[in-house]
Amino acid sequence: MDRLSHFNVLVLNQISPNGLKRLPSERYTVGKDVPHPDAVLVRSADLHAMDIPGSVSAIARAGAGTNNIPVKAMSQRGVPVFNAPGANANAVKELVLTGMLLAARNVPQALRFVGGLDSADPDMDRAVEEGKKAFAGYELAGQTLGVVGLGKVGCLVADAAIKLGMNVLGHDPEITVDAAWSLPAQVKKALSVSEVLRSANFVSLHVPLVDATRHLVNADNIGLTRPGTVLLNFSRDGVVDDAAVLSALDRRHLGWYVCDFPSPAIVRHERVIALPHLGASTREAEENCALMVVDQLRDYLEHGNVANAVNFPSVAMARESAYRVAIANANVPNMVGQISTAMARAGLNIHNMVNKSRGDVAYTLVDVDSPISANVLSDIQAIEGVLAVRYLPLAD
Repeated sequence: MDRLSHFNVLVLNQISPNGLKRLPSERYTVGKDVPHPDAVLVRSADLHAMDIPGSVSAIARAGAGTNNIPVKAMSQRGVPVFNAPGANANAVKELVLTGMLLAARNVPQALRFVGGLDSADPDMDRAVEEGKKAFAGYELAGQTLGVVGLGKVGCLVADAAIKLGMNVLGHDPEITVDAAWSLPAQVKKALSVSEVLRSANFVSLHVPLVDATRHLVNADNIGLTRPGTVLLNFSRDGVVDDAAVLSALDRRHLGWYVCDFPSPAIVRHERVIALPHLGASTREAEENCALMVVDQLRDYLEHGNVANAVNFPSVAMARESAYRVAIANANVPNMVGQISTAMARAGLNIHNMVNKSRGDVAYTLVDVDSPISANVLSDIQAIEGVLAVRYLPLAD
């Protein structure tokens, strides 16, 4: 087997064994302490504080969010960062439904009440009957749920809520075509976050944490909510301003805040249901994420194809030649022309080529009809704006 076809993969967290099995041992060395890793597999480990080796050509997170990865720095090195969007969507959807039910039926307070009962009291039954009146709630059917962010999770939440008899209002100015197709027709469109806050009894947030969504719910707009509204945040901690939420809860304007991100400010409040990052914590979700991201990583390492990278364009090209080169570069004019010229000078015939860009990064796959020498690869690497060059010959 060609020496270039063996890869070292550094694993920084517990990854589903069924996922790791997708990396065959004859081609991959996988572990927590491998030298000169070609790739990093990660879940929650913070890579911002890590000195990521120069040998790393890809990072794959077995989950959706990539806040624990220095994506910008990796882009500048020509390193794609893969994630597994939608692989844990069902798990998050079920937890959102759990949160709505906990709040609507005042379950946390009821549990605290039962936990304080004296089991030796002969009148405990009477205490239960008298005490339960304080925890009367309401049913979800007929209530309005506002969903902000209509990706895979948001669409599943909307669909489940409709099946429970709820009215659903959705807002996502950047909804994808695929998401629009999967969105139930009964979902009414909201033109803004403010419209959702004004109109819903429950508001569920499903957006990534970027500059535009930081403190999406804040002191300026939380007052738009109806009295008693339940706010659910299973996206990212910074999407909600904790201070604004606490103020609204203290005024009894907001009914409950349900989130997956405990913080010292909110964790002790009696109207906060804070869960310990349980969104993707199911056996099924962890395995789905691992299978998805490992398959993507392997396809990239062996063939250069890119799917579900947060910083690279999606690129796929069928192998029609044993000799392939993958090039990441700054998205600047005449890059393809310079790459083609370097190959032509070496007498290489281009069999197939694809080039795509995303923001500041462009990515090119080239199949040629004969082996590519180290000198040609060096010439391509020397082109101004080229970030990374990988030679991907098939095994002998």
